[in-house]
Amino acid sequence: MTSKLKIIPLGGLGEIGKNMTVLEFGSDLILIDCGMGFPDDDMYGIDVVLPDITYLRNNASRIRGLIITHGHEDHIGSVPYVLKELDIPIYTTPLTAALIELKLEEHDLLHNTQIFTKKPGAVFRIGCFTIEFIHVNHSIPDSVALAIRTPVGTVVHTGDFKIDVTPISGSMIDLVRFGEIGREGVLAMMSDSTNVEKAGHSDSERKVGESFDKLFQGCDKRIIITTFASNVHRLQQIIDVAARYRRKVAVTGRSMENILRTATVLGYMNVPENVVVDLDQINSLPKNRTVIISTGSQGEAMSALYRMAFSEHKQIQIDAGDRVIISASAIPGNENTISRVIDELFHKGAEVIYDRNTELHVSGHACQEEQKMLLALVKPKYFIPVHGERRMLVKHAELAKQMGIPSKNIVIAENGSVIEFTKKGILCESSVQAGAVLMDGSGGINEVGSVVMRDRHRLAEDGMIVVVMSCSSYDHKLLADPEIVTRGFIYVKEAEALMGELQRVVRETIDSCETQKITDWNNIKLRVKSNLSGYLFKTTHRSPMILPVVTEI
Repeated sequence: MTSKLKIIPLGGLGEIGKNMTVLEFGSDLILIDCGMGFPDDDMYGIDVVLPDITYLRNNASRIRGLIITHGHEDHIGSVPYVLKELDIPIYTTPLTAALIELKLEEHDLLHNTQIFTKKPGAVFRIGCFTIEFIHVNHSIPDSVALAIRTPVGTVVHTGDFKIDVTPISGSMIDLVRFGEIGREGVLAMMSDSTNVEKAGHSDSERKVGESFDKLFQGCDKRIIITTFASNVHRLQQIIDVAARYRRKVAVTGRSMENILRTATVLGYMNVPENVVVDLDQINSLPKNRTVIISTGSQGEAMSALYRMAFSEHKQIQIDAGDRVIISASAIPGNENTISRVIDELFHKGAEVIYDRNTELHVSGHACQEEQKMLLALVKPKYFIPVHGERRMLVKHAELAKQMGIPSKNIVIAENGSVIEFTKKGILCESSVQAGAVLMDGSGGINEVGSVVMRDRHRLAEDGMIVVVMSCSSYDHKLLADPEIVTRGFIYVKEAEALMGELQRVVRETIDSCETQKITDWNNIKLRVKSNLSGYLFKTTHRSPMILPVVTEI
């Protein structure tokens, strides 16, 4: 057989987020996960970061299906944007399917999309691939790993996982099935690298419930808890401990409300009767008998907790009678925004509990010993670390070497790398277009190109100067001194001498154009812009954006 198995990551390598991987053999191509990333601090005005799907567009007729491992944003966030361009059936578990349906409904795509729900343990065929869902533990129910049987061997994709022997609901990860698949023989394994820098084992989610119990016991304040909206097990534990202490629970934040409603309808949460009330009712109840579950664990500017902290929430006001519990760890890059919200909560007089030592959060990702255990069970011939920044992928590769996998059989790839399996071994010598697509706008509908981002960086770092020139339409001479308007560069009254010099440069440029008989306004504006830019950089070592404007009179 001349066809080769190819694995092509389009996102999730060298970064946290926008996970997306292509598997292809012959004329068949399947896609694993379809996630979004989140903007860095220097991505001004950007709301969403998506994977570049140029390769998928170019191979649209070969795509047989999209398989989603679980319902977190870094695995499902790009689904609506991709389905606007490509018609792909989706295969996933029931809760994940329900969360995707909410997204598609918002984008008016639900009626055009086929979604096939499969439970853990299901085996189904897509093109030449046979897919098996394997139950794993994670911080959201219905998470699965994948065993993908291809014409040249089995590929295991772990998805996001941990080993929790005392999960809040359901059973622990199906280690028996991983072992059985390992004994059958596994060609390659792609494994979650998020927590590879942490030694030992990840803690059980039940530890968080024990911490909640201690914080509720004897508390005579209103309790406000923020956590990741998708952490259904965490929500269940909050509601359970609230019921135990006879408190009513209200939820604020759109994503939190959607998750609670969806998980309850599908049976993934058991909400005791008369415990959850509308947010409108919560202020009429005694504070020591209420709990508010809120979005905003990462300090997001439009989240419910942020609005409460900065007195922008329409229904909830924070004061000294509140205990605020932050049950989440900071995603790298969000530390400053979270600190700002915590400081504002303290300023309001609230008691804020956020110390990691109180065990208010446990990770949903495997630590080193759990990763070793899965490697020992699966025993792959080849190993590809995924889902992590570069240092994590390298660390995971070192772990695989400790488990006996030869260095030549381990590939640390990048987004766009084409990993090929041949009779001679594994190759990673070519690549396809991959990267990030930046979106802004309230609906995330506008793609922002590199030129726009460069302009935004320049505006943020060096500001802008507008030069207004009133000129004669007859002989192109200046009729008055040019007007210099600055924004984000320098305050005019503090630099009158500099403004005078800039006016001089403009006048000399206009005179020069007249001498050289240059009468085209665009050419004149380009010369003004170039001469001002050169002068400013020489005298201030800054390069503000310069916008020349000509008013013909």
